[in-house]
Amino acid sequence: MNKRFKVYSLKSKVASFTLVELLVIIGILIILVAIAVPNLRFFQKESELANSAEEIINALRLAQNKTLASEEASQYGVYFDDTTTPHQYTLFKGANYTSRDTSFDEIHKLPSSIEIYEINLVGGGKEVVFFRIIGATDQSGKIFLRLKEEPTKTKTIVIQPSGQITLGEEALPTDTDRIKDSRHVHFDYSRVIDTSTESLILNFEGGVTKEILISENLKDGQIHWEGEVDVSGQVQKLKIHTHRLNNPDTQFCIHRDRRFNNKSLTITISGDLSGSLIEYSADGLTTTSTSIFVSNLQWQ
Repeated sequence: MNKRFKVYSLKSKVASFTLVELLVIIGILIILVAIAVPNLRFFQKESELANSAEEIINALRLAQNKTLASEEASQYGVYFDDTTTPHQYTLFKGANYTSRDTSFDEIHKLPSSIEIYEINLVGGGKEVVFFRIIGATDQSGKIFLRLKEEPTKTKTIVIQPSGQITLGEEALPTDTDRIKDSRHVHFDYSRVIDTSTESLILNFEGGVTKEILISENLKDGQIHWEGEVDVSGQVQKLKIHTHRLNNPDTQFCIHRDRRFNNKSLTITISGDLSGSLIEYSADGLTTTSTSIFVSNLQWQ
């Protein structure tokens, strides 16, 4: 009996020791889980931030590719909306978001943990639209994303004038590094333009003239014209618009890609008798102006 009792006591002690160990292990696991779960949630949110940035880049590239492919004979762009909950962006068909074909809208909502905290685009708008043929854009700049709960965790999407789209700032060349030429020209114009009566006049070599009524080519309060002109059987492609209009002066922006233009060109405005807004040689290597109201003519 005594031996049996001793054996029973030994088994009880072994069983008791094993139970204590199990409780300790469970306690350690609970502590580890308590530590790990917040970190896992944070890593998940960081992953959402990185994925959101990549998805925006993909949407921009898709809009660019659709434009280059001339799908539906249209331009495409992406509009960023930081007024909705959650924030969202829309891939759209059209020369701008206001006049878009809404049946082609592709709306993408950001995760609730992500926000667009700054939109810094040329022109001060919220959209990026690409040019047909070349895939460049006038709305270059940056889109900034961040985690709502960790504002120091950010991602920056960079859109260059050439149409290159990258993540982060390292790929954006400085103004002195990038190549400039006459395909994209800016200049300031100090005279107040009467948009209801005045016209832009395109005078090509050989006597071909194209009149552009400003009143019929206004978008969002800016001059905006893009088109083709047949000059002796050769099509010339141009885009003329303004970044500011009578505010208090005007800044013109002209796109004349030498790949699609081989005729000399003089552009005037009907209300200005002092001279030309800009004159291009046939090869585009020479650009001048004779108007007394034009200043700061720069290749971009």
